[in-house]
Amino acid sequence: MTFSIVGFDPQTKELGIAVASKFLSVGAVVPFAKAGVGAIATQSWANLDYGKIGLELLEKDMSPQKVLEELVKNDDKSASRQVGIVNAKGQSVTFTGEDCYEWAGGSAGSNFAIQGNILVDQHTVEAMESTFLQTKGTLAERLLASLLAGDVAGGDSRGKQSAALLIVKENGSYGGYNDRYIDLRVDDHEEPVQELTRLLKLHQLYFEPSIPEDVVPIDGVLAEEIQDLLFENGHLQRDHAEHDDLLDAIQSYHLIENFDERIQQRGMIDLKVVNYLRVSSSKRFIKYT
Repeated sequence: MTFSIVGFDPQTKELGIAVASKFLSVGAVVPFAKAGVGAIATQSWANLDYGKIGLELLEKDMSPQKVLEELVKNDDKSASRQVGIVNAKGQSVTFTGEDCYEWAGGSAGSNFAIQGNILVDQHTVEAMESTFLQTKGTLAERLLASLLAGDVAGGDSRGKQSAALLIVKENGSYGGYNDRYIDLRVDDHEEPVQELTRLLKLHQLYFEPSIPEDVVPIDGVLAEEIQDLLFENGHLQRDHAEHDDLLDAIQSYHLIENFDERIQQRGMIDLKVVNYLRVSSSKRFIKYT
């Protein structure tokens, strides 16, 4: 009742899963991953032990193929299951039980495994594979591009409801406390994969660090524009505002909008924050006109 892709990036060592389904909150069921170990998608009458036990076996340096054999051997309903596994060496395997509802199948190669059931046809898997292999960018971007290609190619024949993206890497979480680098879910939506794409863009905006070419001084025309935008959004009193007041307001705005990762030294600003402020101001103008 689902289509998914598990993947590994040999450069960054990231592991992840992207999944979509006509099923409420698919992200609470299908994806399992552990940094330095592997990623597993368990679906089609999903047996969640495939994820838990599968990661434990991968951590013992068992190959994905051997892990699959162990999981299937110990499951008397394996003919109804589907699973994709990739480890932190890029080895992978996909499995579709003979009793899975048509169309059901998958493909696997170096650094990825794709699987789907109750699909419109095989073109969903084919589109996902070609897109993953041809797309440049981060693992999250490649997995999500693959998922979107599968969605466009047909996807779940029953319709759309939820989608999820999970990326893990060592100390990848906010503050570096665990390995959950990206953990995004759309639990119930008319276009869940497109909504997931929007959420990934927000995650990149909020949590990726600034790049040097985006950091500019707050002066001249730009300072005047930011002052006007902050005033329009209620973050600054225009009357008698000094430059230090503007800088204080910018600092406060970063914290209010959760731009912690993009705070610069006093007197400098990330242009992505400026662009966000511009868009926010435009939406505010439309709302009240």
